[in-house]
Amino acid sequence: MQYLPDHDPVVARIIRQEESRIENTLDLIAAENHAPRSIFEAQGSIFSTKAAEGYPGSRFHAGCICADELESLAIARAKRLFGAEHANLQPHSGVSANLAVYFSVLKIGDRILTMKLSHGGHLSHGDPSSITSKCFNFKHYGLNLETERIDYDQVWELAQSFKPRMIVAGASSYPRLIDYEKMAEIARNVSAFFMVDMAHIAGLVAAGVISSPVSHADFVTFTTYKTLNGGRGGVILCRQKHAKKISKTVFPGAQGTPSLNLLAAKAVCFQLASEPEFKIQQKKTLENAAAFAAGFEKKGYRIVSGGTDNHLVLVDLRSIDLNGAVAEETLESVGIIVNRNVIPGDPQKPGISSGIRIGSPGITTRGMGLDEIDQIVRWMDIAMKNSKNGGILGQIAREVMNLCKKFPVYNKRD
Repeated sequence: MQYLPDHDPVVARIIRQEESRIENTLDLIAAENHAPRSIFEAQGSIFSTKAAEGYPGSRFHAGCICADELESLAIARAKRLFGAEHANLQPHSGVSANLAVYFSVLKIGDRILTMKLSHGGHLSHGDPSSITSKCFNFKHYGLNLETERIDYDQVWELAQSFKPRMIVAGASSYPRLIDYEKMAEIARNVSAFFMVDMAHIAGLVAAGVISSPVSHADFVTFTTYKTLNGGRGGVILCRQKHAKKISKTVFPGAQGTPSLNLLAAKAVCFQLASEPEFKIQQKKTLENAAAFAAGFEKKGYRIVSGGTDNHLVLVDLRSIDLNGAVAEETLESVGIIVNRNVIPGDPQKPGISSGIRIGSPGITTRGMGLDEIDQIVRWMDIAMKNSKNGGILGQIAREVMNLCKKFPVYNKRD
């Protein structure tokens, strides 16, 4: 920070504190990762100040020669990386991308069938607390509570009775793969559009370590800052026949000028995701998530759905008579960052919950592997079972700090 300490020392101090927090804690938030500094350089670049309403070759501001080149490059990289017919990179977030898809082909009040939030879905999939539920008529499918996997028979039956105009697949806390081919077939049978929200798993899809929904779906949305390891922002992939409607819905329908600095970061993100090293990292992300599931199972915890196929694990804490809120607070006190999370059929309120969600991307990016995960699981187990023992928590906190120093987030890679 060359200028900020002089211009605003208070904000500079807070930023330095956040840098220290990141370096000295283990980030197990499934929706977070540690982007490389090249992403920050792109996000903080001179493109932050350029207004460029419209699209390459058709702007409503002058001086967009470089902006056009940048956006065209980023679009080409996104299409190549995911095998997509069309890509719109202007959405400011994943929710913005989802809203743009809804409004591009649906009318207010149209019916949409999505996954229930309490079973792993997302707020923007029609939860009552989301603006999406005020615009469209949602019905939600869920999991088979015995297998804790998507009940495709239920999806089929609901599609037949509800006759939705769109069916959405994708989740924020579902640890299993989704059968996109089956979901697409259900959608076709009722003449519904099929959309996939792959915000959490985009990096795994880009690396080809799990199946891609792109060939099956009319629309695919995602964010670039989770497993994809980039900066903030949303993306829409779609079939070419929907391209004009998507473009008009994003601009001028829902947004003004794009954040070109975020577009620059997306271009860098897609380039890095095309490198062989990225595929290696994503394979390790899967391996590490599976190690978390196996480790907690050995400690006697129940793992939702019995394991994981992606980057996240849901742990049921009822076996140790602890709720998610207490576990989250306890673990943060020792430098391990997770989030409380509802589990299917959870008797607790979402603010309390009966489980925690654990993600492997952050520690995988730091270079940690199976040995470190064994240690982290042991610390988490001891901490959660001794949530009121300051002495034990203090010792774990020191050990966590020492591990963090061995695997720095940025210093090692600079």
